[in-house]
Amino acid sequence: MRVVVRNVMGGQALAVAPVLALMALGVLVGCASEPRTSPAAIVTPPPHATRPSAPPPSPDPLHVYAADKPGMISPVAAGFPSLVYVPNSESDTVDVIDPKTYKIIRHFPVGGRPQHVVPSWDLKTLWVNNNRGNSLTPIDPRTGEPGKPVEVEDPYNLYFTPDGRYALVMAERNNELDLRDPHTMRLEHSLPLPCRGVNHADFTADGSVFLASCEFSGELVAIDWKRPRVRHVIGLSHRSMPQDVKLSPDGTVFYVADMSRDGLWLIDAATFKKIGFMRTGAGAHGLYVSRDSRDLYVSNRGAGSVSVVSFARREVVGTWHIPGGGSPDMGGLSADGRKLWLSGRYDGVVYVFSTVTGKLIRKIHVGSGPHGLCVYPQPGRYSLGHTGIFR
Repeated sequence: MRVVVRNVMGGQALAVAPVLALMALGVLVGCASEPRTSPAAIVTPPPHATRPSAPPPSPDPLHVYAADKPGMISPVAAGFPSLVYVPNSESDTVDVIDPKTYKIIRHFPVGGRPQHVVPSWDLKTLWVNNNRGNSLTPIDPRTGEPGKPVEVEDPYNLYFTPDGRYALVMAERNNELDLRDPHTMRLEHSLPLPCRGVNHADFTADGSVFLASCEFSGELVAIDWKRPRVRHVIGLSHRSMPQDVKLSPDGTVFYVADMSRDGLWLIDAATFKKIGFMRTGAGAHGLYVSRDSRDLYVSNRGAGSVSVVSFARREVVGTWHIPGGGSPDMGGLSADGRKLWLSGRYDGVVYVFSTVTGKLIRKIHVGSGPHGLCVYPQPGRYSLGHTGIFR
């Protein structure tokens, strides 16, 4: 299969780091790739928002998730109650669960079609992304109570730049990436995207490039968010529906869930070329890094299972099944990493897995269409967005 990469940096070749010998691994289906050009949009750089205070330095600059270990919750979030926030997309509500009792302790209405609950860069606010309602509802993590909604067009998902300067709104139906003030959500700049259905992403280890999935056109876009401009467009396959994106702990490879291909694409983080494919299960969807950074948990929404992928071996080393089937979607790990919480998108439930045994230990009934639930607080110096990408 041929990988198509568009280069919109004036035709100049990018510096390429040495590529690891991934193609020799038997579990991966290797794919060659070639660059292709795209019309370069002339854009005006957005005005600079006030730079937030810098987070504490990473305990290990060579390890992407060095600050995400058990016991490393930021002093900012240390006093917050541990809760699980579940946006019910079909009920237009949020359920708040006490993880100790597995009981719903709070329930409140939000805007139309809430998709994800997202921690802010500074860890002080949770934002409910009301996609159809064109708003973001803030939640105070000190109390679990919602605040006054903020008008924001088409917020399917939400991310933050590594320096905390911008909120990045994934405007899925508008095919745009909107750069906003991370506190007021005032629009600074809209970047039109040459793909359809932008919805999930992650950053390179140095934070300079934002790799986003475009579900409806089967592509990925590599964005230089500081310019801002699209650097590459990576075609996957004619029937791909890419979902979640996650960087490997050593920062060399992006893992991209493909819901229609039932597995993960591996993308070289230096060249943005496809270097392999790994089957996990039907409807591969959400991606979560274990607290020891050894494994990647993959929710397979169609198969009703979770695959465990070894980063070192780059292969599936285990599969956890939901008895009787289910629809595991998006979620996150408990702060200690011993439990994986996932929404049951088409079953009106939340699943709780033990990461020690791989067994389903709870099934909690919530509203209709639960989607991007957030377990909070979690370890990390700052949040990059989604349901909990921390550094």
